[in-house]
Amino acid sequence: MTNDKPEPSPARPAGSRRALLAAGALLVVAVAGSSAVLFGGVLKGRPAGDQACQAAVATAARIAPLIKGEVAALTAATTPLRLPDLAFEDGTGAAKKLSDFRGKTVLLNLWATWCVPCRKEMPALDGLQAKLGSDDFQVVAVNIDTRDAEKPKAFLNDAKLTRLAYFSDQKAKVFQDLKAVGRALGMPTSVLVDSNGCEIATIAGPAEWDSADAVKLIQAVTAKAAAGL
Repeated sequence: MTNDKPEPSPARPAGSRRALLAAGALLVVAVAGSSAVLFGGVLKGRPAGDQACQAAVATAARIAPLIKGEVAALTAATTPLRLPDLAFEDGTGAAKKLSDFRGKTVLLNLWATWCVPCRKEMPALDGLQAKLGSDDFQVVAVNIDTRDAEKPKAFLNDAKLTRLAYFSDQKAKVFQDLKAVGRALGMPTSVLVDSNGCEIATIAGPAEWDSADAVKLIQAVTAKAAAGL
């Protein structure tokens, strides 16, 4: 009578089995740890290892004592973060990107006419641009109204806010892109960005940007940047 059962595999020594299991466990832990680091970085919007943004973190630490008074709600960067290369349009409809402003410090602001705190903040942003706007610094306020393209322009005109260049994104993708890296939790949102496109500080909500506190803070950032330090 024929035995149809497969013959058992030769038994491995117990020591070999234990060694293989231990090696497998170490591999799983290593892979899981790497995945956690990578996923955590994406989730928090803080890609690891962007050495070009270490300078922005150093700047944030240096100006931290100036984050007070009218700009006390700012959060200084503690981990290197290069912002997404946000895409929007200028007042003529020409395509613009955040990278177009490399070489200067930027206060990036997202606003909309349906956002009451945004409307109240706009004169202060206009005032900051009037005081400090230069080759070294610019307020880049991007409107994200998605319906009437003329409404935000009319608002700025009626309020006589003439110092700010007009930028817009009618798809509001800039908000989603910042939200994806944990930097847009509501409106208005502002991010202070260094000349390499890296985060220095972020604020969720309005601030008195033309106040003495804000001006002193921006001057501290741009003075070092202009000196190449």
